[in-house]
Amino acid sequence: MTIAYITHPECLQHDMGPQHPEQPARLGAISDRLLACGLDMALRHYEAPKVDAGLLEQVHDRGYIESLYQRAPASGHIPLDEDTAMNPHTLSAALHAAGAAQQAVDLVMGGEHSKAFCAVRPPGHHAERARAMGFCLFNNVVVGAYRALRDHALERVAILDFDVHHGNGTEDIVAGDERILFCSLFQHPFYPHSGAGPSAANVINSPLPAGSDGAALRATVERDWLGRLADFAPQLVLVSAGFDAHQADDMAGFNFVDSDYAWVTRRLCEQADASAGGRLVSCLEGGYHLLALGRCVEAHLKAMLGAV
Repeated sequence: MTIAYITHPECLQHDMGPQHPEQPARLGAISDRLLACGLDMALRHYEAPKVDAGLLEQVHDRGYIESLYQRAPASGHIPLDEDTAMNPHTLSAALHAAGAAQQAVDLVMGGEHSKAFCAVRPPGHHAERARAMGFCLFNNVVVGAYRALRDHALERVAILDFDVHHGNGTEDIVAGDERILFCSLFQHPFYPHSGAGPSAANVINSPLPAGSDGAALRATVERDWLGRLADFAPQLVLVSAGFDAHQADDMAGFNFVDSDYAWVTRRLCEQADASAGGRLVSCLEGGYHLLALGRCVEAHLKAMLGAV
């Protein structure tokens, strides 16, 4: 089995400044690690297209999309919020990042691969229907979900988010859509200060306190996710794969380790095997300690391959 590995050179050109944690070196760290450990041999590389415009308009308001085109700078940087900025390559990178999720779904639904990983930036799970925030412009994983529902006639898609930050943008877009089950575990209280209150029936939020470790991850997934996933029986599993809950990552206060990401990935692959013909698409979200990020993606992909 090979995993579809989807990225685009423009994702390396999006740059929000030398001190910004969401930096181009993140993708280099992943690529270097996969080469060093020999895992690159199990990947088939694809260059992401730009996302279909009509599909993007299903996920985001047209006026919001148009505003990003209008604001895209010819040089320098412009801020979108206090920690999200655009340079001349950002819009193209975001269109290709969303296009990677679109292509990944097409590949697994077409049977070329059962698993796909989108090594893209900017990330997506904080992007709301009409708002950029938290380093995110377009919600890549929701683009993938809507591609599956609109163009592959699926009826049930699950999105599982283990980034240390709540997937507020994903919740904003999919809450109330009974075709999508969205599960997010995250540090709380913490940025973006959402997810702890009531939500729609198709949303499972699992806030955890700072200091939570792999035992808390496993207990939460077993308590909150696995039963609902089994009952929902998704025909496609989508993952918002953030690795910033790692104990080495000082962006937050969780204490996950590499093997925790392998464990949760195997549980999601088991659900994909049970109800989705093995189909699973993973989209990179956070993860800012470069060495830990590379190792965690290695563990994540090895778990997809059944190697751990």
